Amino acid sequence: MTMPVPVRTPKNETRKTEAGKNGKPTAPIADPQLLTELEIASGLRNDKPAAPIADRQALIDGLNRDLAGEYQAIIMYTHYSAKLTGPYRRELRALFQAEIADEQGHAQFLSDKIAAMGGEPTTEPKPVPHVGQPREMLDHALAAEKQAIVDYTARTKQAEACGDIGLKVNLESQIADETRHKEELERIIAGWDDR
Repeated sequence: MTMPVPVRTPKNETRKTEAGKNGKPTAPIADPQLLTELEIASGLRNDKPAAPIADRQALIDGLNRDLAGEYQAIIMYTHYSAKLTGPYRRELRALFQAEIADEQGHAQFLSDKIAAMGGEPTTEPKPVPHVGQPREMLDHALAAEKQAIVDYTARTKQAEACGDIGLKVNLESQIADETRHKEELERIIAGWDDR
């Protein structure tokens, strides 16, 4: 058993330490105020106030809109890959089907995060535009990717404001994915021959 005993420090301050079995001082008992200051200075403790409930709910609502957009992309790419016709069918089908897995990964991440934050992940996708021509499919896919970039950029700011740096970093990764998708679509459209 240990018990606190007063000890003199070099600056003639009295501090409490733990007394060992023989009654001699062992380790000083940490001053709670000093620990708090050290934790804050070292980054071990963040004394920023928690995000207001309204900000947190706004973030959850935004993540649900993003999730609906990911569901839209999954359905859109699945639908478009099935409906493709024309000379570029094989290449576009491969492109659209490759995007499905990325969008599913994004949707799973968003669903998990919304649930972890105490929200209810949506099950409703944004509407999927029905089109018949490959060029129209590419245009709609490009518009969806651009919108996802705008939405995720706004969400990173919300996540940072709420102090959720991990979410911010994950969303930035999703922005990078969506940017690659957008650039690939732009390159295909730039070389498109409507003849």
